Amino acid sequence: MSVRSAELLMALFLALLSGYFMYEAAKLPIGWIEDEGPGGGFWPFWLSTAMLISCIWIGITWLRRHTSVSQSTEAFFAQGVLADVGIVALALFITIALFEGIGPIPGIGVYGALPLFLFFYLKVLGRHSWLLTLSWVLIVPIVTFLFFEIALKITLPKGITEPLFYPLFKFFFS
Repeated sequence: MSVRSAELLMALFLALLSGYFMYEAAKLPIGWIEDEGPGGGFWPFWLSTAMLISCIWIGITWLRRHTSVSQSTEAFFAQGVLADVGIVALALFITIALFEGIGPIPGIGVYGALPLFLFFYLKVLGRHSWLLTLSWVLIVPIVTFLFFEIALKITLPKGITEPLFYPLFKFFFS
């Protein structure tokens, strides 16, 4: 498959996915609800609309051959790339499995699994410096916690690490 055909295939796939997301989001209110804020379908609908518009734009540039990607006849996958993608996909699968655990193995939650994935991806696969790796391993879970748990009040799986979060919840919510 060439880069050019892969670009079109991806744009079509994402356009269809956008349409589906818009359809599902429209089952909920997509406008502003007085005294409440945005309806449950607001963000999914309008973000999917933006994604659909982007896909249409990609299709237009593909037809007009305005970009180097839309003109490229090179192979989409270089030799050896699929093995790397497979390793990352396996690592993501393991990360998600670690959220809640598998069978008798208890889960370590998002805030335990996410740093492990980042360490593997940045240090083992990416061979980045210790400073960069440890910075991201520490910063991403903290920002994720503050954004989801504190700002949005959306609880993410914590597995066996949940008792460690009780003092933080007491600090932020009392």
